[in-house]
Amino acid sequence: RSLTGSVETVGLPIYLKSNANWLSAGALLTFLSSFGQTFFISVFAGALRADFGLSHGEWGGIYTLGTALSAIIMVWAGGLSDLYRVRALASAVLYGLAAACFLMALNPWPLALVGVVFLLRFFGQGMTSHIAVVAMARWFTATRGRALSIATLGFAVGEAILPLVFVSLMTVFDWRVLWVVAGLICLAGIPALIRLLRRERTPQSMSSSGSSVGMSQRNWTRREAIGHPLFWFMVPTLLGPAAFGTAFFFHQVHFAQIKGWTHLQLVALFPLYTLVAIAAMIASGWALDRWGTGRLIPFLQLPIVVAFLVFATTATPSGAMVGFVFMALTTGANSTLPAAFWAEFYGTGHIGAIKATAAAVMVLGSAIGPGITGMLIDAGVGLEQQFVWIAFYFLGSSALAWIGVRRARRDLAI
Repeated sequence: RSLTGSVETVGLPIYLKSNANWLSAGALLTFLSSFGQTFFISVFAGALRADFGLSHGEWGGIYTLGTALSAIIMVWAGGLSDLYRVRALASAVLYGLAAACFLMALNPWPLALVGVVFLLRFFGQGMTSHIAVVAMARWFTATRGRALSIATLGFAVGEAILPLVFVSLMTVFDWRVLWVVAGLICLAGIPALIRLLRRERTPQSMSSSGSSVGMSQRNWTRREAIGHPLFWFMVPTLLGPAAFGTAFFFHQVHFAQIKGWTHLQLVALFPLYTLVAIAAMIASGWALDRWGTGRLIPFLQLPIVVAFLVFATTATPSGAMVGFVFMALTTGANSTLPAAFWAEFYGTGHIGAIKATAAAVMVLGSAIGPGITGMLIDAGVGLEQQFVWIAFYFLGSSALAWIGVRRARRDLAI
């Protein structure tokens, strides 16, 4: 079975059937990463602040510190995906994620939340999603975009289902019980993952015999990639969605309150957001296989500019719906384009280590966003005013990405 065969050559049904186990494993991992993602953790923000007596700024500070620690560890731990099989490494990570969920359910101390958030973010948002996208980028070459768009459907399913389900369950069950349920779901995913990956290529064999090259027709090491200007031109693009997309969902309870809506009214819009994000994922996967990430990534964040301007000005849930549509266009494409970007420009020989550094930047962004916005809320700067500033940030990051990619593409065989 070819992991790199073209969809156009073999036909989509045959392609999906031939690669079903690998694609399903990726989708399972991205779904399970939900329990360490902000959109899930923030569902419990009101209960956590009430039980532990935290202000918006204090809860944001705890979240920032725990997430920043996970970003630091990700720089080292993410490189393990170059050394170990996915089924072994991901199984160990899922055990860690389950333990973090159980600790959230049992923890009685406010200070210990830093450690709990660190574990949730490191094992969930960090390692589980990192392993999934690195595996897709390495296992698939000619159809990397399609593979990523299919595997990352797990993110979209988690965003659509879990907030709505768990917000509804919180009206019946204590929030701590629901974290036990989350841990049990993570544990149930381990045997399913092992079964899907009974036949798996080793990272070493992929790196030596099946790797694809990047700029200058070679595989770049992590040190070389960090020393290249393109990496730094891309840093604002990496930080933006992680920082401010995370901040939006982190403050979802507060956002609903200042708009005069119920929390359930807001999360009821998430399925629409997810449907549009899925469409954007699939479309971006097809587009990057056809045109490459270099032509697409400078335009990645323009829709989210519109989204934050809408969120800043709308007064109704129907207006927020428009914002979610534009936000989903960027979010969906962001699930595929950056992951493929590193493989396209720097090769797949050391993709785990390079992607780990990029993931650390994104995790750091997700640490910065809630902390800064939380402190500004406490200082009297409203979310709506902040959203206007955030929109201008995305305009600037798009301009920098365009400059960096334009300079680098002359070294890339197109």
